[in-house]
Amino acid sequence: MPTSETKEVPVEMFRDRATFSCAHCSAVIALQDELISKSFSGRDGRGYLMHSAVNVRMGKKEDRSLLTGVHTVADLFCVGCNDRVGWYYYKASDHSQKYKEGKYLLERERLIKENKWTLDD
Repeated sequence: MPTSETKEVPVEMFRDRATFSCAHCSAVIALQDELISKSFSGRDGRGYLMHSAVNVRMGKKEDRSLLTGVHTVADLFCVGCNDRVGWYYYKASDHSQKYKEGKYLLERERLIKENKWTLDD
């Protein structure tokens, strides 16, 4: 289970890898390889369900009524600028929503997609 502490992630890990970064300060938030689904809704529009996220700190745990029922979640904040970027699913009350537990919802409008494309000479 994640803690509110963020461990340092070596920058080398993201070299030549497609990422999602904070739209405000460009801190890397997640690898695109960790994407589970683009068919989610956040507070400000579309959201991405992710296996993991980095460079975030968690806010206080709370029960929140979402489109799919009540979930225990904690808001996620970028460690670079403290901007809210989504939330972490601790617990789902409905059995059909249990697959979200331990996953991250990142809001698309708060991210920059960086593809790391290279052009062949």
